Amino acid sequence: MERFREDEGFLKDEEKPLPRNEFQRQVWLIFEYPESSSSARGIAIVSVLVILISIITFCLETLPEFRDENELPPTLSKVLNDTQHPPPPSGLTDPFFIIETTCVIWFTFELLVRFFACPSKSEFSKNIMNIIDIVAIIPYFITLGTELAEQQTNNGQQAMSLAILRVIRLVRVFRIFKLSRHSKGFQILGQTLKASMRELGLLIFFLFIGVILFSSAVYFAEADDPESHFSSIPDAFWWAVVTMTTVGYGDMRPVTVGGKIVGSLCAIAGVLTIALPVPVIVSNFNYFYHRETDHEEQVILKEEGSSAQGSCAGELKRSPSKVSLNKSVVHLENVEGINNGTGSLEKIQPQSQEQCGP
Repeated sequence: MERFREDEGFLKDEEKPLPRNEFQRQVWLIFEYPESSSSARGIAIVSVLVILISIITFCLETLPEFRDENELPPTLSKVLNDTQHPPPPSGLTDPFFIIETTCVIWFTFELLVRFFACPSKSEFSKNIMNIIDIVAIIPYFITLGTELAEQQTNNGQQAMSLAILRVIRLVRVFRIFKLSRHSKGFQILGQTLKASMRELGLLIFFLFIGVILFSSAVYFAEADDPESHFSSIPDAFWWAVVTMTTVGYGDMRPVTVGGKIVGSLCAIAGVLTIALPVPVIVSNFNYFYHRETDHEEQVILKEEGSSAQGSCAGELKRSPSKVSLNKSVVHLENVEGINNGTGSLEKIQPQSQEQCGP
């Protein structure tokens, strides 16, 4: 029967592993499954808002008006000094740092609660989304340690620490992937990419072959021209990539007739190369999208069916009580008629006729 349901397109309900302890089970449902209750939905809304605030703060703090003078280029720092902008607060008193601290406190609290309430610590540690959660909060603690130790370093070490901090702060952008925990669209996209890894690998392989061929061809086609933009084959890789992907920045372009012919063939080959695996990826996306929508429809129908069964069961429970009540009333009337000696035959005979039928 299960195989027949799968062949007909019915989705098998996924078993949700739950902790054995009642308190841990309730906490796990609240923090892991937003659809389980209204409190879980409220926690999910708060988590999404904190993620959005963190991403907006990450983008706004890169504006020149809010950046530290030590992190600005010399020309931009001079322009800001000439316009007499007030220096932004630095260190632990920075408003962006305070907002970041508040967001990281929430992320850390959520991660620790989910870790201690999870049914399996090993499976929790292997989950890619939980790894992203850990990676998203590590830069804050590294930045905090650097800020606390900044006063004890000289200028050379400070410049090196700023360069390292830029790379570390870039990791904070991975917090946007935390939204996939609360977004069906992100989950469908991830499932599509996971199912299309073979096609994506073929696409990259085809692009790699095309880049090697056309960068070599355009280099030798433009080699004798003094105004050539291609000084070597590796230097032509960039031109081949942007041409095959139909971007075409125009910073590098062929100037000879042979180079233009190679460029035209490169553009045509790029369109064909990219168009070949795209239908398979689109088909996978449609499959996962319709599977998700069908699953939601089945859940809604199941809830409606359970509510309808509950109402029918309630009516069935109420109906026997009404029948028994009517029988008891008739019996009491008959007994009163017999005791009074009047109307007993009139009440009993019609009832016997109704029971026996015409």
